[in-house]
Amino acid sequence: MAEQAVQTKLKPLGNRVLVKRLEAEDQAKGGIILPDSAKKKQETAKVVAIGTGKKDKKGDLLPFPVALGDKILMEKYSGQEVSLDGEEYVILRADDIIAIVE
Repeated sequence: MAEQAVQTKLKPLGNRVLVKRLEAEDQAKGGIILPDSAKKKQETAKVVAIGTGKKDKKGDLLPFPVALGDKILMEKYSGQEVSLDGEEYVILRADDIIAIVE
């Protein structure tokens, strides 16, 4: 079920998706507290906005593989990181989404 879009001043175009990375855990499984420098970048994110869509050769819009509010797994170094109103987001192509986490 899709959730409401986050109110941003940023609207992705084409087959791009605006996502917000999910926070990394501060504690390892063994109970060790991890400093910021040791935390790996999360590849999971939440979809907060979707673009206008991609057209096929006939000019018909192709459906997006994700919806607002979906939790996704994305390529580690994909997309463009942007900062808006103190929040960090990533704009990436729909093709860079590996999976939807259920």
